[in-house]
Amino acid sequence: MPTTPPPSAGYAPVGTRQELPVAPHALPHRTPRELLTLARRGLEEAAETRTDGLRYATAHLAALRAAAAVLAARATSAPGRRNRLTSVWALLVMVAPELNEWAAYFAAGAARRAAAEAGIPRVVSAREADDLLRAAEQFTAVVEVALGLSYQPVVRELAS
Repeated sequence: MPTTPPPSAGYAPVGTRQELPVAPHALPHRTPRELLTLARRGLEEAAETRTDGLRYATAHLAALRAAAAVLAARATSAPGRRNRLTSVWALLVMVAPELNEWAAYFAAGAARRAAAEAGIPRVVSAREADDLLRAAEQFTAVVEVALGLSYQPVVRELAS
């Protein structure tokens, strides 16, 4: 897995939709805004999680939700297509090629996320979990900008 996340890339037009070779039920059934809200909640949860493997897995799932927001905004399914199992990361590259490096980065961590979710000890270090959390936060922000959905972080001092 790469040690650093990819740089922010350019953005495709928000209104551009692309047909994907998947059945309708395989695409997100939530709005992009709902998925990004879930991604942000997952990032908050990951930031509060002390177990390295769970922090890694939770941050990775937040990134998956952000990727699903792009699919919800830009993809349509191909009616009548057979349901080929395809990862969110592979579909993301099809509808948002400018996010290719991000997709490759997070796809490379999928097996580790699964191992961490399964409770396998020492799958990731504290540093790897923290790095992935930062990358997921960055990726989510890139997606929000790409989709024109702004996010204003809560200033913790003011929230108290």
